[in-house]
Amino acid sequence: MDDETNPKIGRRRRLFNRLRNYFLTGIVVAAPLTITVLLTASFINWVDSWVKPWIPARWNPESYVPFPLPGTGVVVALVALTALGFLTANVLGRTIIRLGEALLNRMPLVRNVYAALKQIFETALSERSRTFRQAGLVEYPRQGLWAVVFIATDAKGEVSHRLDDEVDAISVFLPTTPNPTSGFLLFVPRKDVIMLDMTVEDAAKLVISAGLITPEWPVARGRAPAAPRVREDGSVAVPVRGAPAPGELPPVPVKR
Repeated sequence: MDDETNPKIGRRRRLFNRLRNYFLTGIVVAAPLTITVLLTASFINWVDSWVKPWIPARWNPESYVPFPLPGTGVVVALVALTALGFLTANVLGRTIIRLGEALLNRMPLVRNVYAALKQIFETALSERSRTFRQAGLVEYPRQGLWAVVFIATDAKGEVSHRLDDEVDAISVFLPTTPNPTSGFLLFVPRKDVIMLDMTVEDAAKLVISAGLITPEWPVARGRAPAAPRVREDGSVAVPVRGAPAPGELPPVPVKR
Protein backbone atom coordinates (compact mmCIF):
# COMPACT_ATOMS: atom_id res chain seq x y z
CA MET A 1 0.00 0.00 0.00
CA ASP A 2 1.49 3.34 -1.06
CA ASP A 3 1.61 6.53 0.98
CA GLU A 4 -1.42 8.12 -0.71
CA THR A 5 -3.77 5.22 0.04
CA ASN A 6 -2.50 4.63 3.59
CA PRO A 7 -4.91 6.48 5.92
CA LYS A 8 -2.37 6.74 8.75
CA ILE A 9 0.21 8.44 6.52
CA GLY A 10 -2.48 10.74 5.13
CA ARG A 11 -3.50 11.83 8.64
CA ARG A 12 0.13 12.43 9.54
CA ARG A 13 0.62 14.60 6.49
CA ARG A 14 -2.49 16.63 7.22
CA LEU A 15 -1.39 17.04 10.81
CA PHE A 16 2.10 18.11 9.71
CA ASN A 17 0.70 20.61 7.20
CA ARG A 18 -1.63 22.02 9.85
CA LEU A 19 1.21 22.42 12.35
CA ARG A 20 3.38 24.05 9.68
CA ASN A 21 0.62 26.53 8.85
CA TYR A 22 0.19 27.32 12.55
CA PHE A 23 3.94 27.89 12.87
CA LEU A 24 4.08 30.21 9.85
CA THR A 25 1.03 32.11 11.11
CA GLY A 26 2.75 32.58 14.46
CA ILE A 27 5.82 33.99 12.71
CA VAL A 28 3.68 36.41 10.70
CA VAL A 29 2.00 37.64 13.90
CA ALA A 30 5.01 37.68 16.23
CA ALA A 31 7.84 38.86 13.95
CA PRO A 32 6.52 42.38 13.09
CA LEU A 33 5.45 42.96 16.70
CA THR A 34 8.78 41.78 18.10
CA ILE A 35 10.85 43.81 15.65
CA THR A 36 8.76 46.92 16.35
CA VAL A 37 9.21 46.52 20.11
CA LEU A 38 12.96 45.95 19.75
CA LEU A 39 13.44 48.97 17.50
CA THR A 40 11.37 51.17 19.80
CA ALA A 41 13.28 49.98 22.86
CA SER A 42 16.60 50.52 21.10
CA PHE A 43 15.63 54.07 20.17
CA ILE A 44 14.48 54.85 23.71
CA ASN A 45 17.68 53.43 25.22
CA TRP A 46 19.79 55.38 22.72
CA VAL A 47 18.09 58.68 23.58
CA ASP A 48 18.29 57.91 27.31
CA SER A 49 22.02 57.21 27.06
CA TRP A 50 22.55 60.67 25.54
CA VAL A 51 20.17 62.71 27.69
CA LYS A 52 20.27 61.14 31.17
CA PRO A 53 23.90 62.10 31.93
CA TRP A 54 22.92 65.76 31.49
CA ILE A 55 19.99 65.59 33.94
CA PRO A 56 20.91 66.82 37.46
CA ALA A 57 20.47 64.19 40.13
CA ARG A 58 17.88 66.27 42.02
CA TRP A 59 15.71 66.47 38.89
CA ASN A 60 16.21 62.88 37.76
CA PRO A 61 13.21 60.71 38.76
CA GLU A 62 15.46 57.66 38.94
CA SER A 63 17.14 59.19 41.98
CA TYR A 64 13.96 58.65 43.99
CA VAL A 65 13.01 55.14 42.88
CA PRO A 66 14.99 51.90 43.26
CA PHE A 67 14.55 50.88 39.63
CA PRO A 68 15.36 52.47 36.24
CA LEU A 69 12.70 54.38 34.34
CA PRO A 70 13.07 53.83 30.58
CA GLY A 71 11.96 56.79 28.51
CA THR A 72 12.99 59.46 30.97
CA GLY A 73 15.53 60.84 28.53
CA VAL A 74 12.94 60.87 25.74
CA VAL A 75 10.50 62.91 27.82
CA VAL A 76 13.23 65.34 28.88
CA ALA A 77 14.41 65.66 25.28
CA LEU A 78 10.88 66.44 24.03
CA VAL A 79 10.38 69.07 26.73
CA ALA A 80 13.81 70.60 26.08
CA LEU A 81 13.29 70.79 22.31
CA THR A 82 9.84 72.34 22.76
CA ALA A 83 11.26 74.91 25.17
CA LEU A 84 14.10 75.64 22.77
CA GLY A 85 11.65 76.23 19.95
CA PHE A 86 9.59 78.53 22.17
CA LEU A 87 12.63 80.57 23.18
CA THR A 88 13.88 80.76 19.60
CA ALA A 89 10.54 82.13 18.37
CA ASN A 90 10.88 85.39 20.30
CA VAL A 91 13.12 88.35 19.53
CA LEU A 92 15.82 87.44 22.06
CA GLY A 93 16.05 83.88 20.80
CA ARG A 94 16.30 84.95 17.16
CA THR A 95 19.05 87.39 18.10
CA ILE A 96 21.04 84.65 19.83
CA ILE A 97 20.56 82.34 16.82
CA ARG A 98 21.80 85.04 14.44
CA LEU A 99 24.88 85.64 16.59
CA GLY A 100 25.59 81.92 16.71
CA GLU A 101 25.17 81.55 12.94
CA ALA A 102 27.43 84.54 12.37
CA LEU A 103 30.07 82.80 14.47
CA LEU A 104 29.65 79.55 12.53
CA ASN A 105 29.90 81.39 9.20
CA ARG A 106 33.46 82.34 10.12
CA MET A 107 34.50 78.69 10.26
CA PRO A 108 35.44 77.45 6.76
CA LEU A 109 34.39 73.79 7.02
CA VAL A 110 31.76 73.95 9.74
CA ARG A 111 29.70 76.63 7.99
CA ASN A 112 29.18 74.46 4.89
CA VAL A 113 28.04 71.47 6.93
CA TYR A 114 25.75 73.60 9.12
CA ALA A 115 24.19 75.43 6.18
CA ALA A 116 23.46 72.19 4.31
CA LEU A 117 21.96 70.46 7.35
CA LYS A 118 19.87 73.49 8.26
CA GLN A 119 18.43 73.74 4.77
CA ILE A 120 17.60 70.03 4.71
CA PHE A 121 15.80 70.11 8.06
CA GLU A 122 13.94 73.32 7.27
CA THR A 123 12.74 71.87 3.97
CA ALA A 124 11.77 68.52 5.47
CA LEU A 125 9.98 69.87 8.56
CA SER A 126 8.38 73.00 7.15
CA GLU A 127 4.58 72.80 7.19
CA ARG A 128 4.45 74.82 3.99
CA SER A 129 6.74 72.45 2.15
CA ARG A 130 5.23 70.06 -0.38
CA THR A 131 8.32 67.87 -0.50
CA PHE A 132 7.54 64.26 -1.29
CA ARG A 133 3.78 64.65 -1.17
CA GLN A 134 3.20 62.44 -4.21
CA ALA A 135 4.69 59.44 -5.95
CA GLY A 136 5.02 58.82 -9.66
CA LEU A 137 6.53 56.68 -12.40
CA VAL A 138 9.27 57.63 -14.86
CA GLU A 139 10.99 55.65 -17.57
CA TYR A 140 14.37 54.71 -16.11
CA PRO A 141 17.07 53.60 -16.89
CA ARG A 142 15.82 53.25 -20.45
CA GLN A 143 12.61 53.49 -22.44
CA GLY A 144 10.18 50.73 -21.58
CA LEU A 145 11.40 50.30 -17.98
CA TRP A 146 9.56 52.18 -15.24
CA ALA A 147 10.76 53.21 -11.78
CA VAL A 148 8.96 54.66 -8.76
CA VAL A 149 9.95 58.24 -7.90
CA PHE A 150 9.00 60.77 -5.25
CA ILE A 151 7.87 64.13 -6.59
CA ALA A 152 9.88 66.98 -5.03
CA THR A 153 9.34 70.48 -6.46
CA ASP A 154 9.37 72.38 -9.73
CA ALA A 155 12.78 72.99 -11.25
CA LYS A 156 14.07 76.32 -9.98
CA GLY A 157 17.10 78.56 -10.19
CA GLU A 158 19.79 77.99 -12.78
CA VAL A 159 18.52 74.51 -13.62
CA SER A 160 15.18 75.92 -14.73
CA HIS A 161 16.93 78.74 -16.58
CA ARG A 162 19.29 76.44 -18.47
CA LEU A 163 16.53 74.13 -19.64
CA ASP A 164 14.41 75.08 -22.61
CA ASP A 165 11.52 77.38 -21.86
CA GLU A 166 9.11 74.85 -23.31
CA VAL A 167 10.27 72.16 -20.85
CA ASP A 168 8.10 72.20 -17.73
CA ALA A 169 10.60 70.26 -15.62
CA ILE A 170 10.13 69.01 -12.09
CA SER A 171 12.67 67.51 -9.71
CA VAL A 172 12.06 63.94 -8.61
CA PHE A 173 13.92 61.62 -6.26
CA LEU A 174 14.55 58.11 -7.56
CA PRO A 175 15.08 55.84 -4.50
CA THR A 176 17.10 52.65 -4.55
CA THR A 177 15.93 49.26 -3.34
CA PRO A 178 15.83 48.21 -0.54
CA ASN A 179 17.33 51.38 0.97
CA PRO A 180 15.15 54.33 -0.08
CA THR A 181 17.36 56.88 1.71
CA SER A 182 19.85 56.71 -1.18
CA GLY A 183 19.02 57.39 -4.79
CA PHE A 184 19.27 59.85 -7.65
CA LEU A 185 18.00 63.37 -8.25
CA LEU A 186 16.43 63.68 -11.70
CA PHE A 187 14.96 66.67 -13.52
CA VAL A 188 12.19 65.29 -15.71
CA PRO A 189 9.61 66.99 -17.94
CA ARG A 190 6.26 66.99 -16.19
CA LYS A 191 4.60 65.32 -19.17
CA ASP A 192 6.95 62.32 -18.82
CA VAL A 193 5.89 61.59 -15.24
CA ILE A 194 2.88 59.38 -14.49
CA MET A 195 1.38 60.52 -11.19
CA LEU A 196 0.24 57.73 -8.87
CA ASP A 197 -2.75 57.71 -6.53
CA MET A 198 -0.87 55.80 -3.82
CA THR A 199 0.63 57.73 -0.93
CA VAL A 200 4.33 58.31 -0.49
CA GLU A 201 4.30 55.85 2.43
CA ASP A 202 2.79 53.12 0.24
CA ALA A 203 5.31 53.87 -2.51
CA ALA A 204 8.13 53.61 0.02
CA LYS A 205 6.82 50.22 1.15
CA LEU A 206 6.76 49.13 -2.48
CA VAL A 207 10.38 50.17 -2.93
CA ILE A 208 11.65 48.74 0.37
CA SER A 209 9.96 45.37 -0.22
CA ALA A 210 11.31 45.17 -3.77
CA GLY A 211 7.78 44.96 -5.14
CA LEU A 212 6.55 42.27 -2.73
CA ILE A 213 4.18 44.61 -0.87
CA THR A 214 1.76 46.18 -3.33
CA PRO A 215 -0.62 48.83 -1.95
CA GLU A 216 -4.31 48.32 -2.53
CA TRP A 217 -5.69 50.13 -5.56
CA PRO A 218 -9.16 51.77 -5.46
CA VAL A 219 -10.28 49.57 -8.34
CA ALA A 220 -9.63 46.51 -6.17
CA ARG A 221 -11.99 47.96 -3.53
CA GLY A 222 -14.88 48.14 -5.97
CA ARG A 223 -14.43 51.82 -6.88
CA ALA A 224 -13.57 51.34 -10.52
CA PRO A 225 -14.28 54.29 -12.83
CA ALA A 226 -17.64 54.30 -14.51
CA ALA A 227 -18.00 53.22 -18.12
CA PRO A 228 -18.03 55.90 -20.86
CA ARG A 229 -21.43 57.46 -21.46
CA VAL A 230 -22.59 58.94 -24.76
CA ARG A 231 -24.39 62.26 -24.36
CA GLU A 232 -27.31 63.45 -26.46
CA ASP A 233 -25.06 65.76 -28.52
CA GLY A 234 -22.90 62.82 -29.56
CA SER A 235 -20.01 63.53 -27.19
CA VAL A 236 -18.60 60.98 -24.79
CA ALA A 237 -18.18 61.57 -21.06
CA VAL A 238 -14.78 59.99 -20.42
CA PRO A 239 -14.48 58.60 -16.86
CA VAL A 240 -11.52 59.92 -14.91
CA ARG A 241 -9.99 57.98 -12.04
CA GLY A 242 -10.90 59.63 -8.79
CA ALA A 243 -13.74 61.67 -10.35
CA PRO A 244 -16.39 59.24 -11.62
CA ALA A 245 -19.19 61.80 -11.90
CA PRO A 246 -20.04 61.72 -15.62
CA GLY A 247 -21.83 65.07 -15.66
CA GLU A 248 -18.70 66.93 -14.57
CA LEU A 249 -16.35 65.50 -17.20
CA PRO A 250 -15.29 67.42 -20.30
CA PRO A 251 -16.90 66.21 -23.52
CA VAL A 252 -14.83 64.44 -26.12
CA PRO A 253 -16.16 64.57 -29.68
CA VAL A 254 -16.90 61.23 -31.29
CA LYS A 255 -15.66 60.69 -34.82
CA ARG A 256 -18.48 59.52 -37.05
